[in-house]
Amino acid sequence: MRHLRVYLDWNATAPLRQEARDAMIAAMDVVGNPSSVHSEGRVAKALVERARAQVADLAGCDPQDIAFASSATEAAQMWFAGKSDLTGAEIEHDAVIAQIEACAGSEIIPVDPDGQIIWDKNAPLSTLQVANSETGVLQSAVKRRPIGMVDATQVIGKVPFNFSEAYAQAAICSGHKFGGPKGAAALILGKGVEIENALGGGQEMGRRSGTENVIGLAGFGAAAKAAKRDLDSGIWAEIDKLRNILEKALAESVKETIFVGNRSARLPNTSCFLTPGWKGETQVMQMDLAGFAVSAGSACSSGKVRASRVLRAMGFSDQEASCALRVSIGPNTTEDQVLRFAEAWTAAYKRHAARR
Repeated sequence: MRHLRVYLDWNATAPLRQEARDAMIAAMDVVGNPSSVHSEGRVAKALVERARAQVADLAGCDPQDIAFASSATEAAQMWFAGKSDLTGAEIEHDAVIAQIEACAGSEIIPVDPDGQIIWDKNAPLSTLQVANSETGVLQSAVKRRPIGMVDATQVIGKVPFNFSEAYAQAAICSGHKFGGPKGAAALILGKGVEIENALGGGQEMGRRSGTENVIGLAGFGAAAKAAKRDLDSGIWAEIDKLRNILEKALAESVKETIFVGNRSARLPNTSCFLTPGWKGETQVMQMDLAGFAVSAGSACSSGKVRASRVLRAMGFSDQEASCALRVSIGPNTTEDQVLRFAEAWTAAYKRHAARR
């Protein structure tokens, strides 16, 4: 069985849950348009509304506060449309940092070496990523100051998240991060908060026009329900222990390895580490050949040969940041798999060190 590939890149996308697959297959037989008033249309509409309720239960909000979208990137664009003078941290996701940088009068906020924002002003933040996709660092400020939008894409489904407790006007999330299909996401709006009306047919309460992706949303909702079940069962505490077993094995085998953000609270499944002088992209290729899928950063930028913007913001040099590797695990990951990875990674490092 040692020849089987091991998937350790859950932050990029989680494997599709069986519950989501089953719900999507069933939805394929539903022919109606959710906007139609006949019986077939009402059946399709019921699937969309069931998904809305399931996602709301996971996110800690009311179903009517959810506007479905195709991705967290689109959900962010829906929120930022027409806004200006934005404030956000250097470590925001590329989809969010691009919105900030495109607005006149915007301000980029620095972070400390532990990945926490440095924001002493009384003014609210325009946006805040609750959990960083590369380092797993959880922002302690999320419950302490007013925020325009929280990027909950990585946190929802991995640790308890209640939108009503986030002091935010809006939040974004994406189903494929917790086992739903790609192409189904949500913008969550606070009570009385609205966005610019989307021109078109007026679907999603006028917030996003266009016929709803009934099949994808059925999978999104089913995955949200399953993710809520996993959270309630305590499985992520076991995943946290597994991540710690991995880091202990890596630290013991290669003493100079630096574990990024490990002095902050982190997502229970994420380990970002760097070994000076050993390029992250090289490690990704070597691990791929050894049968392990890992990443050198976020999936949106890992294919680009450049140092991580997030790690540079935390004070690492370009050379150090270029040596980072991210391992992110999930409910299906086993102790045998992470120890096999540690063994393969250590062997690859020894070969690298022998060539220096």
